[in-house]
Amino acid sequence: MNKTKVHPNVAAASPAVPAAAGEKGEAVSLTVWRRSLLFNGKGFTVFDTNGNLVFRVETYARGGSPREVVLMDAEGVALLTVRRKKLSLAEEWLVYDGDGDEPAPRRFTARRNRSLLRTKSLARLSPPRSLDGTGDVPGCRYDVEGSYAGRSLDMFACTSSASGGNQRRRVASVRRKEAAVGLDVFRLVVEPDLEPALAMAVVILLDQMNAS
Repeated sequence: MNKTKVHPNVAAASPAVPAAAGEKGEAVSLTVWRRSLLFNGKGFTVFDTNGNLVFRVETYARGGSPREVVLMDAEGVALLTVRRKKLSLAEEWLVYDGDGDEPAPRRFTARRNRSLLRTKSLARLSPPRSLDGTGDVPGCRYDVEGSYAGRSLDMFACTSSASGGNQRRRVASVRRKEAAVGLDVFRLVVEPDLEPALAMAVVILLDQMNAS
C-alpha cells in the first residue's frame, strides 16, 4: 500500500473542520485510517479532504480490545470517550463527553445487536436514563446497519414526531475507498445535522464490538 495516499498532513492540523458541517449545510467527507500516528501504536487517524488531521485515537492495550478508548481532536484534546460497561449481561458500551472522568455527562448507551434473526442491524445508541430512572431523557436514538467488516455502514437518526409516529433519516455512512488500499482505509461521510465526532465514536464502537 502506498502510504503517501493515506497519511495526513499533521503539520496542518484542522481542529475546526468538524464544526464546519452544520455551518455550511454540507456533508463532511473524512478519510479514516485504522492506524495510529505513534510507532507501534493502535488506533485511528482521521483527516479531511485536504489531508489535514481532524481526529486521532491512540491505544496501548496489547491483544484483545481495550475497555476504554478516547477520541481526540488534532491537538490531542479529548472529545468523547467510549467505555465498555462492566458486569453487564448485555454487551453495552457507554459514550461520555471529554475524557470520561467524573462528572463527565454520559451521552449514550450503545448496545450490540445479538438477534438470532437475520437482520442488518448492528447496534443501537440510546440517550441515557433520566436522573430518577423513570425513562430516557429527551433525545435522538441512533441505529447502525450494514457490515463493519465490509466497511459498508449506514447510521440512522430516529426521533418521535408530535403525531406519535417515528421519523428515521440517514445521518452518516461508511464506505470503502475507491482506490484499492485495503480495509484499513475507508471513507466516513457525515451529514450536516450530525456531529462528526459522534459519527467517529460510532466507528470506534463498531471496531470494539467487532473485536470482542
